[in-house]
Formats: sequence, C-alpha cells, structure tokens
Amino acid sequence: MDYHYLFGPVPSRRFGRSLGVDLVPSKTCSFDCPFCEVGRTTSETTRRAEYVPTDVVIEELRHWLEHDGEADVITLAGSGEPTLHSHFGDIIEAIQAACDIPVVLLTNSSLLHLADVREAAARAAIVKGSLSAWDDRSFKRVNRPASDLDLETVVAGLREFRACFGCQFWIEVFLMRGINDAPGDVAKIAALVESIAPDLVQLNTVVRPPAYQAAEAISPRELEHLAPLFKPKAEIIARFQAGDAVKESSVDRSHIQAMLSRRPCTIDDIAGAFAISAVQAEALVEDLLATSSIASINRPDGTYYALSTNHE
Repeated sequence: MDYHYLFGPVPSRRFGRSLGVDLVPSKTCSFDCPFCEVGRTTSETTRRAEYVPTDVVIEELRHWLEHDGEADVITLAGSGEPTLHSHFGDIIEAIQAACDIPVVLLTNSSLLHLADVREAAARAAIVKGSLSAWDDRSFKRVNRPASDLDLETVVAGLREFRACFGCQFWIEVFLMRGINDAPGDVAKIAALVESIAPDLVQLNTVVRPPAYQAAEAISPRELEHLAPLFKPKAEIIARFQAGDAVKESSVDRSHIQAMLSRRPCTIDDIAGAFAISAVQAEALVEDLLATSSIASINRPDGTYYALSTNHE
C-alpha cells in the first residue's frame, strides 16, 4: 500500500523512531518560521478544516499496524501545523484504540487558545508545544505568525492547557543567532516558560537546512550556557543516534524519497531510520541523485539530501 499521509518511521532527536502522520498539505501552517526544516510556508492560515480525509488516514494507520507496526511513537507532525486539522483528536483516538504505541502531538502552540483544540490535544500521551519569543515584536521576527495571532494569546493558551490537562507537556525553545539568543532575551523567554510550568523544557537550534538562510545556529557551548536559565533546566536536544528500525529488506528508493520529501536528512539519518549501513544508504542516495530525484545541500555541519525542486 502506498501511504499518502504516513511517513517513516524516521529518526527523531526527541522521541527515537517516529512514525509520522501528516495532516495538512505542504506547507500549510499558522507560522512561517525562518528555521523550519520543512521549508517556507506557502499557505499561512489559522483556519481549521479537514485538510486531508480522516477516514483515509485511519485506514493507512490500520494497514501500517498490520504490516509493520514497529515504532517508538506515532507523531502527529509533518508538513505543517497538525492542529489545523479539524479532526486530529479523532485520529489520536483511533490510534489509541488500535495499538499501545504512544501518540505524540508536535504543535507550534498557535491554536491552544481554542478550547476544542486543547481538548483534542489532551488525548495524546505527550504534547510538545513551542515558545521562542518574549513579546509581540520578537514573536513576529522569530515565528512570522499569521496576522490574527499575537503572543499574549498563544501564551494564554499554553497556560490554560497546562492548568486543565494532565498529559505529559513539553515546551521546545528554538534559538537562532542574532535573533533570540541574547542571554537577557532568553531569560525573558524562560520566565514565560516557567509561568506555564511544563514537565520538560528543550533547547534547539538550526541543525537541518532552514527555510530562510538568515536562520543560523548557535553553538553547543552557548546552548549549555543558556540551559540553566530555565526552570526546570532545559535539556539540549542531541542529534539522533542510529538504532533499530524497519527491516533492511523493505527499504528501497521510494522509502528514501518519502522521507526526504518531509525534511532534509544526512546519510547517517537515513541509515539510522532504516537500519541499514551507511554504505547502503549512500548507494540509494547516489541512485536518486543520478536521476535528479533528490539534491544535495552542503552545510558547515555536513551534507544533507532533500527532494529535488524539479521532482514531479
């Protein structure tokens, strides 16, 4: 079965091997973050709708569980903001009814001010929100939000969610050089995060090729220096380490293309996701490069591969 709305399992620096569930067309989001590894937002909106058919998503999940079914988590993420999908809570419930794999919701926090979004989100085992600004001016610079969003509303939604629901609740803070990495500004973000009282705080920076070249990483040493500003002390997200994954015999070029259509990856990322050697991953990548199906992106931290812009 060809999956239209599932991808992976892929390596996640946060959750191990993650089966992704993509609930919006690429790239439909309420933010246009410069650091986004998925690319620039082409449809910026806060309008909630059934962007992809709920019944087809659930059928794909059932098929995957019957024919593979091995992952550490099932993650609602992908090409944009998953809470834009008006039935994402129903999809979480369907997963929980069908298996014991924990469901993780990755959200940019933009819609948690809506009561129905909070109630649906609370069905997940882990909700990871995000907060990387301290006032409206920085919010516009860091997240480039839809025009009807403001930081006060987003923070109020985060606080309300935390106060009303008992699932594991994490917050990720994404830092970029020269934009929101000054210690005084990070301290302001930390104060807002403390007022929300998440179970875990994670610090992140630019690792994969970003949507906008102006988004630059800060160093591991700087992250270590800033982590104690948060209460609880922030965890610095480490790069994914290769581990067990799907059976080697099941991997072909279409699997690699599906993975790279969502985000750029290195050879090590690909090898780790599919439990193949780096040599085997390189061979698959070379075949795709030869047909111009994918392109290479050279960065100071290594070479990444992404679906070619000429790919049909």
